[in-house]
Amino acid sequence: MDAPFFEVRDLRAGYGKAQVLQGLNLKAQKGQVITVIGPNGAGKSTLLNSLMGLLPHQGSFFYKGQDISPLSLEERVLMGIALVPEKRELFSTMTVQDNLELGGFRQMRLGNRQWRDRMADVFDLFPRLQERRDQLAGTLSGGERQMLAVGRSLMSRPDVLMLDEPSLGLAPLIVKEIFNIISTLRQTGVTIVLVEQNARAALAVADVGYVLEMGDVSLQGPASELAQDPRVIDTYLGAAR
Repeated sequence: MDAPFFEVRDLRAGYGKAQVLQGLNLKAQKGQVITVIGPNGAGKSTLLNSLMGLLPHQGSFFYKGQDISPLSLEERVLMGIALVPEKRELFSTMTVQDNLELGGFRQMRLGNRQWRDRMADVFDLFPRLQERRDQLAGTLSGGERQMLAVGRSLMSRPDVLMLDEPSLGLAPLIVKEIFNIISTLRQTGVTIVLVEQNARAALAVADVGYVLEMGDVSLQGPASELAQDPRVIDTYLGAAR
């Protein structure tokens, strides 16, 4: 098998003296969807924030064969890593189109003069954003805000897209739509790291799954196999199959 597209080795991170991640290891091949599931407080968001460079951390993060652990948030963005945070963090007083254009910062810095052309791809994925392109982001519904947060990240043409609880607070029909978009993105070659409490939906869309408990990986393997594991069913999926 080829070397992993990215690999995390012995990742340790936390907040102040409270260490949350206890030496975590995970990896992904290019174009894979990997999901990290687990209870509240297990360290899922800490993992993504560490990989993005938002938190100090120990251990190694290899990306395209290079250890990028010493790099800053800005440097990681320019290398092609994007995070859609749980709180979405949109500019609510700016329009949908303005928010999307801000997402094109990486491509602009790389000298891509056609960076705005990416907006057409985003509108193909999210037609509702095109309908609301002149609307203020703060007036959008929860589902539309999530679409905008994902679309803004896609404007940078990332190689790795990290999603933190994309279904949080959304109606079931919108959740289904968001996960359909994740399946579509897989076909474009982007590698996706999906942190999600909706374990059933996450394992259904992912190639590989990791169960994070108490800051470390307790189970890992093909997502389809984890979905059949009695321990995962009892703890995260319930009796319904």
